[in-house]
Amino acid sequence: MPRPNILWFCADHMRYDALGCYGNRLVHTPNIDHLAETGVLFERSFCQSTVCTPSRVSFLTGRYPRTARCAQNGQSIPAGEVLITQLLADAGYMCGLAGKLHLSPCHPVACPVSERRIADGYAEFHWSHHPFPDWPANEYIHWLREKGVTLPQKFVPDSPYQGIVEAHSPFQGSAYVRVGTPVELHPTIWCAEKAVRFITDAASFDRPWLFSINTFDPHPPFDPPLAYLQPFLDHLGEIPLPNYVPGELDNKPSSQQLVFSAKGGLGLHSMEQMTAADHRLARAAYWAMVDLIDAAIGRMLAALEQTGQLANTIVIVTSDHGHPLGDHGIPNIGPFFYEPAVRVPLIVSWPGGIQGGRRAEALVELMDLAPTLLDAVGLPRAAGMQAQSLWPLLSGQSSLSRQRDDVYCEYYSSAWRAIKPAHATMVRTERYKLVVAHSLGTGELYDLEQDPTETCNRWGDLQYQTVKIDMLNRLCDRLAAMVDPLPLREAAW
Repeated sequence: MPRPNILWFCADHMRYDALGCYGNRLVHTPNIDHLAETGVLFERSFCQSTVCTPSRVSFLTGRYPRTARCAQNGQSIPAGEVLITQLLADAGYMCGLAGKLHLSPCHPVACPVSERRIADGYAEFHWSHHPFPDWPANEYIHWLREKGVTLPQKFVPDSPYQGIVEAHSPFQGSAYVRVGTPVELHPTIWCAEKAVRFITDAASFDRPWLFSINTFDPHPPFDPPLAYLQPFLDHLGEIPLPNYVPGELDNKPSSQQLVFSAKGGLGLHSMEQMTAADHRLARAAYWAMVDLIDAAIGRMLAALEQTGQLANTIVIVTSDHGHPLGDHGIPNIGPFFYEPAVRVPLIVSWPGGIQGGRRAEALVELMDLAPTLLDAVGLPRAAGMQAQSLWPLLSGQSSLSRQRDDVYCEYYSSAWRAIKPAHATMVRTERYKLVVAHSLGTGELYDLEQDPTETCNRWGDLQYQTVKIDMLNRLCDRLAAMVDPLPLREAAW
């Protein structure tokens, strides 16, 4: 069998529980759900950072963010780091991308034309970091102009969810949700269009390919097309409110209390000021954007089937990290490691090479994808990779219930102005989760068996001190193991 193609979809800010196949009964995600039915769904996959750049650097290199020297947004990935896409390109893969890359600063001040790139292997590169006209190289904006459309800069910085304002919005009275761009002009659909064209053209060439679709959605601002939002509005009362128990932040790190009361320096309204209707509208808009993502994936799968490439294409659906959506009183990402922020969807389907219809309970890290793809296509792993391949699980060589004893995530100062430096790390086992707020001298400890909603912090509970010591030792061991294995040792001395 020839080497498989790879269609790699990565959303931004998509929680694991935002999909039907992960138990959400209010969203409509039939295409992703079908991939789960025909592939392997990982129930417990965790990102290695709660913000974009370090997470993306990690899963593209198979190295931890701190090891890869890119632990914050706004940092540039060093030129010496080796990306899985470059390794595949070197092996003859035709590689393309549509949407985000975000391995280097993507602020207009730092990159006035386009994002800086290292050797990434992408021969076809359709870059749009976000859907605003900030850069001359933003292809999405060019695509709109070709259609005779000029979207105004509609960023609203003083909203908790940084809503998009539109003249025809039915929510002019809400500061939290705005109806955004029509379906066929939406950046997610632009990404899908680029992917479909690549898939169609690639069918004419006798060589394997990889295409990365990195949508901005469902990242704030929440701007779903009205056609996707309306079904949720018809059942707004059924949408659950955020997972928050009054008083639960009293014995948690002060950073959480600051952001809850809007003193965190992020330009956010107080979560206390949001009404139940505001919260439900925000979730409705977020889920509507997820439904739009599913429709876009449906277009790509249809192109694979129509061109006869579906059977020999590995399809991956994941996200760089999750989103709090108001859970625990947290409006946005930061030094917070609750499950909705660190646990991400991960589905891998390959009709011609992987037995489908399986769900993996194993603890896995998102960066494990890099060596997994190398194993799947028969290439050696790169020197310096720290991740563990998931190929034994996918191929049936090992149990779906065991991979790692624990998983790790980190946050380093990225855009957090309330506390400098905001350094925090997390280690999670089957039962317990430990978070150390290094800059505050405190932390969190959760018994996920007794407290799956992570409401009760056991950090100072004397009955959990033995557990706390064990988890601190685990975290210490994980940090020690992250020493860079490069350069490789050449001799005994």
